[in-house]
Amino acid sequence: MASSICKRLPINPAPTTTSRLPSSNRISLRPFHLVRQTNAPRSTAIRCSIRRPEYIPNHIPDPKYVRIFDTTLRDGEQSPGATMTTKEKLDIARQLARLGVDIIEAGFPASSDADFEGVKLIAREVGNVDSDHVPVICGLARCNKRDIDRAWEAVKEAKKPRIHTFIATSEIHMEFKLKMSRDQVVEKATSMVAYARSLGCNDIEFSPEDAGRSDREFLYQILGEVIKAGATTLNIPDTVGYTLPTEFGQLIADLKANTPGIENVIISTHCQNDLGLSTANTLSGAHAGARQLEVTINGIGERAGNASLEEVVMALKCRGEQVLDGLYTGINTQHIVMASKMVEEYSGLRIQPHKAIVGANAFAHESGIHQDGMLKNKNTYEIISPEDIGLLRSNESGIVLGKLSGRHALKAKMLELGYDIDGKGLDDLFARFKGVAGNKKIITDDDLIALVSDEVFQPVVIWKVEDVQVTCGSLGLSTATVKLIDAAGAEYISCSVGTGPVDAAYKAVDLIVKVPVRLLEYSMNAVTEGIDAIATTRVLIRGEDSVTATHAMTGETVNRAFSGTGAAMDIVISSVRAYVGALNKLIGFNIRLETEDSGETKVLNACK
Repeated sequence: MASSICKRLPINPAPTTTSRLPSSNRISLRPFHLVRQTNAPRSTAIRCSIRRPEYIPNHIPDPKYVRIFDTTLRDGEQSPGATMTTKEKLDIARQLARLGVDIIEAGFPASSDADFEGVKLIAREVGNVDSDHVPVICGLARCNKRDIDRAWEAVKEAKKPRIHTFIATSEIHMEFKLKMSRDQVVEKATSMVAYARSLGCNDIEFSPEDAGRSDREFLYQILGEVIKAGATTLNIPDTVGYTLPTEFGQLIADLKANTPGIENVIISTHCQNDLGLSTANTLSGAHAGARQLEVTINGIGERAGNASLEEVVMALKCRGEQVLDGLYTGINTQHIVMASKMVEEYSGLRIQPHKAIVGANAFAHESGIHQDGMLKNKNTYEIISPEDIGLLRSNESGIVLGKLSGRHALKAKMLELGYDIDGKGLDDLFARFKGVAGNKKIITDDDLIALVSDEVFQPVVIWKVEDVQVTCGSLGLSTATVKLIDAAGAEYISCSVGTGPVDAAYKAVDLIVKVPVRLLEYSMNAVTEGIDAIATTRVLIRGEDSVTATHAMTGETVNRAFSGTGAAMDIVISSVRAYVGALNKLIGFNIRLETEDSGETKVLNACK
């Protein structure tokens, strides 16, 4: 029974939604059409993943519709090492718009000048996209005028701007972090919500931080007051992932029953994953009356992360009609895989193989009993279809790639793996593919995914690895010669010695780039079995003159770290590619900071 509910829903072909924005340095995605299944119940068309009611900040015309609020670019980027460049954030924001996210929290504008400019660019570009669906662009702000001014300045150019402000309400936070009384917290919250409205923003979200550990009566009081002050969405955060699903659902129900004026606003959830319950808590909140759910792609975020967009959305799609009173979203689930891969590559945060929905093993069947069932009927062991999230089954097309394969075959295979790559991205990937195919008899799916990571999902090229030559062994010091090419095409060659080939190569790179950094993490994995496997490398670096930002929740200054990935059949070349990729990200970030004061045109050009 469950498997039939989770099949692709019968709906009319959707209008194509393609951005008319500049397309340089981004992956183009094909228009989508979903096919009607004539033998399915007509009523399910109402619950399609594309239809959405008119956007009104404090009201949803269809009580069954659930807004999806994505905070990958704000809370997700707070993960250690997940710093993304402005260009990468813009790419992800565009993908979130294609996905059909209702609200994009683009960042914390007061955190740093780079964050401010990133949010402003997303508001201008994605918040004004020429499409049937234009997402709300939201900026986070603490309850102070400087933060709110900064957030409004960043988002006001969007068609649908929102300010999201917050203050802690639990006793432990008020006593030890804020050092404020309850009355002071209420006054601060209400005055800042009113101030945000006075700027001309009619879409205000308020969050009582650590609501999961806050006193119920105090929550009723402060939420009632911010509603009077002009809040349109009340977000209820389980900031430390403390509550259980029954508790969190009851919290939402209690707030809905006891907060004066709450019928005039939208209730939202924001659940952290410290106890592994973020998705369960989010769904419990939705069942209890929340109609906005805050999530991130792949569940990335502070500490153990957030509720995962793909898990929450697919749970609603799969079981919403049966056990969640018909709740549905406006998400086009066929774009989930691409969004997941993009966030994984840009953030440098790898997905565990058994991750629900998007993990490498999510649709893999190794047990003999399971394989037998799958051969007879796929519904025996799959409650959702991989095609629903934009993933085709391996080898379903019958394409086997080798050294004689052409560009069209490669593109078709990448579509099968969930990547829609065209233009220069496909050209660069094809060149790398031919190089590997000439040295390896069998090109696996994992090989191709590694090449995509190394060739397509890379920061703006400031330095490019041209050649690497090393000599190493037990008879003396290792030596390395490295040739890099800068953005202008000039070649630079340097030699160095080190304790090993990678150390020597990295020192040679440092002599050319001349940006002092500290290597925080270095890891390498073989993509496949065999002596001819491709090696993937991930590094994490931090500049000695570190890029800093303000942490949204604690207000502390944090030093940004930058990740880089590389892939090659030679482990040293793979290592150098990863190191140079991380350096490109760090240098690009610094260049943007240096050019922010020189005019809007330079800022935009730096991102394209």
